[in-house]
Amino acid sequence: MRRFADRFARRSMSISSYLPGAVILLILLGLLGKSRAILGLKSFSGLLFGSGWHPLKGEFGFWPFISGTLWVTFAAMALAVPISLLTAIYLSEYAPRSIREPAKPLIDLLAGIPSVVYGVWGVLMVVPFVGNVLAPAFGVTSSGYSVLAAGIVLAVMVFPTIIHVSLEVFASVPRELRDASLALGATKWETVKHVVLRKGFGGIVAAVVLGLSRAFGETMAVLMVAGNVARPPRALFDPAYTLPALLANNYGEMMSIPLYDSALMLAALVLFGVVLVFNIAARLFLVRVERRAE
Repeated sequence: MRRFADRFARRSMSISSYLPGAVILLILLGLLGKSRAILGLKSFSGLLFGSGWHPLKGEFGFWPFISGTLWVTFAAMALAVPISLLTAIYLSEYAPRSIREPAKPLIDLLAGIPSVVYGVWGVLMVVPFVGNVLAPAFGVTSSGYSVLAAGIVLAVMVFPTIIHVSLEVFASVPRELRDASLALGATKWETVKHVVLRKGFGGIVAAVVLGLSRAFGETMAVLMVAGNVARPPRALFDPAYTLPALLANNYGEMMSIPLYDSALMLAALVLFGVVLVFNIAARLFLVRVERRAE
């Protein structure tokens, strides 16, 4: 009975370990199956790079939404990456324990706030700030609902991801390397720049990629502050319409229009594929860093 229980437990845990991969495969197959109707009538490249979105006319061009997603995501990362890395460096290398320990729960709190709360904060504070302060400062007229507003909100949402992973990466750098650098006469900053950052470069890239995938797939907060105009943005103060917002806004209307269901499922497939690639790339970088640390 003990051997049987041991084999049963081992096989049960083995099967459970394959379930996440099976779920990912099922999602991919389900979305691909639902997308076959529109892929059979229109080319994939034509759908990706088409600029017209007129479902009543049978036009399903995803480029305005892909472009909007890229603008918002990279605006958020341009703001989030420097601030997050400097914060992680300070907490890891400079901050005393009295500051470092209280800061970690505050970062966890940022990660736990629902995205709709970030969206409300963006509507009440970020959008007026962009429309009434930043846009006039640059000589631009804007309602505030723009790429920049969405980027600011997303940057705050991405902070915890990048900071946490970066802290883990910095902690994996052996203390002996820091001590050796300091013993050779390097300053604290020279040690951070030439030892800690260089040793943890792969992990830092992984942290940025994880933050990128988090920003790329965000829906509710971006939907509330980006403006949702179906045309490619050309500047930070232009409104944008992202792929997640497209799915959230239009899924309930798809049943009455031919190919609408299939077009939205293809948009979900593209979004899922991009986020999956980002996460796999980040994981590969983390594995590389862990092996180097060993």
